[in-house]
Amino acid sequence: MELWDILDGNGDKTGKTIQRGKTMEQDEYHLVVNVWIKNNNGEFLITKRTPNKQTFPNMWETTCGAAVIGEDSLKAALREVKEEISIDLSPTNGKCLFRLKRQHNGFPDFVDVWLFKEEVDIADVIYQPEEVCAAKWATPSQILSLIETGKFTDTFTYLRDLFKII
Repeated sequence: MELWDILDGNGDKTGKTIQRGKTMEQDEYHLVVNVWIKNNNGEFLITKRTPNKQTFPNMWETTCGAAVIGEDSLKAALREVKEEISIDLSPTNGKCLFRLKRQHNGFPDFVDVWLFKEEVDIADVIYQPEEVCAAKWATPSQILSLIETGKFTDTFTYLRDLFKII
């Protein structure tokens, strides 16, 4: 059972928690992280969701997920990458670029968008079988092409702006 800290409209913890999947009240939010890993060639490490995922099966995305109770944004980003692809990122190589506030599918959230500049060997990537079935390096134009062909999740509404600033 996964528990989330409930945040208020300013992104501050309220002291309340909620079980993942339970409906949140008006003006309650949880924290989500999107983790972009960029190599020295300007490519991003993207992963393919497993076919058994209820939402966006077999689609490409960046590593993302919800912070669990007690985690801050950085800890959530590091944990999600470790869980999904078995890579230990260096906290000093990461930067939270910005935060979005969304009303997302009945589960309002704040999304912290992280950028880590790391060299990761694809051969070192180990997939969490329930989450990931493939990984590869892709340029911004390749990612945008995947979006246009319906092969990359469309929840990253900030991508065009992101690729301009990094």
